[in-house]
Amino acid sequence: MGILSGNPTEEPMHYGEVYLTWSYLLANNGVLDLYQGFYNHAGDEDLKELIEEAIQGIKGENQEIENLLKANGIALPPTPPERPGANLEEIPVGARFNDLEIAAVLSTDVGKGLVACSTIMGQSIREDIGMMFGQFHLKKAQFGVKVLHLNKEKGWLVPPPLHLKAQEEN
Repeated sequence: MGILSGNPTEEPMHYGEVYLTWSYLLANNGVLDLYQGFYNHAGDEDLKELIEEAIQGIKGENQEIENLLKANGIALPPTPPERPGANLEEIPVGARFNDLEIAAVLSTDVGKGLVACSTIMGQSIREDIGMMFGQFHLKKAQFGVKVLHLNKEKGWLVPPPLHLKAQEEN
């Protein structure tokens, strides 16, 4: 039996898996900090619920990745401290992110997260790592649909030019 056969959790991670999972965790730490700040700025209750769902999702991903890295003897990236809560009314209007801006960042981050998960899935040779990021991908896609629905419902979606007239046949 070869070194890469048998129980995947007993296989060594290759350098790409180490780099990608470590970098993903580092990016998640930054996004988590950003979303905690966004939660303080959001005025819409539906948006606040989505931000909280995103925060909990990131924390769950981070825990799984941290467990993987620790089990493989890899030092964890730095983690910023949790942001304290703030009263929206105490944030000056000129310094406040508005709900449309926050929703746009959530939408963009879902797309980036899907690409990152797909990349890691495609480059992993350990089945457990590929499957872990496959689960993250699925959850992100489901979350992305919620964000899209909220953007449409609230009138926050800024679509590209819409093709309304069918092309005439020759």
